[in-house]
Amino acid sequence: MNCTQRPRRLRTTATLRALVRETELHPSHLVLPLFVQDGTGIDVKVDGLPMVHILSVDMIAPYLEPLLERGLSSVLVFGKIDPKHKTTCGTHAMVPDGIVPRSIRFLRATYPNLVVMTDVALDPYTTHGHDGIVVNGHVVNDATVDLLSRMALMHAEAGAHVVAPSDMMDGRVASIRSLLDEHRHVDTAVMSYTAKYASCLYGPFRTILDSAPLFGDKRAYQMDPSNVREAERELMLDLDEGADIVMVKPAMWYLDVIHRLSVMSDRPIAAYHVSGEASMILDGSARGMFDFHTAVLEATTAIRRAGADIIVTYFAETLLEKGLIR
Repeated sequence: MNCTQRPRRLRTTATLRALVRETELHPSHLVLPLFVQDGTGIDVKVDGLPMVHILSVDMIAPYLEPLLERGLSSVLVFGKIDPKHKTTCGTHAMVPDGIVPRSIRFLRATYPNLVVMTDVALDPYTTHGHDGIVVNGHVVNDATVDLLSRMALMHAEAGAHVVAPSDMMDGRVASIRSLLDEHRHVDTAVMSYTAKYASCLYGPFRTILDSAPLFGDKRAYQMDPSNVREAERELMLDLDEGADIVMVKPAMWYLDVIHRLSVMSDRPIAAYHVSGEASMILDGSARGMFDFHTAVLEATTAIRRAGADIIVTYFAETLLEKGLIR
């Protein structure tokens, strides 16, 4: 056989394969979703997602420190709110001493090198589970944006490095950026959920935060899974409004969208490997269909290969603790 092109030459050893590897995955690419709630001594593993912990502030350090030693550098903070504090307008999201601001202050004081990101959304705080103020069964845009902007400012004042509006309201990036700048938080970055699709894959997350909508769905403000040109339009709007990072959510079923936006954008691309996607890997491996750790690494690498610079993933602990990436 006379073959001048033999790609297998570069696959013969693990060292050689590593030398020519096109896509690198590093701990600095990972963001850990961090769920916090009021109370003390709370460290609860989520049923069905055992790698997800719900923590009180005093239990954050024992959980995080082993991951920080292995290279974790970023967290995205979500607040789990007592139902008695939920209202139709999500007013508890504006409480300066609420669980999220207290967690931010603890993280900033305890881990000065940790990047602290925060979710800016009203659905965990509302009785109806929608991402904004509801009038006559409809989520109204501008009044919601006003509340979200105030929420982002409160997080910035607590010390958040990055605020991440996940609501998909029109104009919220510009409003948040303007309010942050007005109050001299010019160094607080905005990571916009630019292309957040109305996906079926958010179920486990909504169970964690008790934030599933009590009526209707979120298709009037989250994106249609059929569309990609719409994602490009959302990208251009967010870039014009001052987003520092743009996000695609979910990740695995939307790798084409991640790639399209990565080609178009001059700013970092984030992708959220969501709870439903994580559940599928857990369930498939539990059934013996494939090896769990191999699947986690392959899935995360695929998201990175598609163009994501930042990956929000429930598997951050798995990837770091098992030494799958270094």
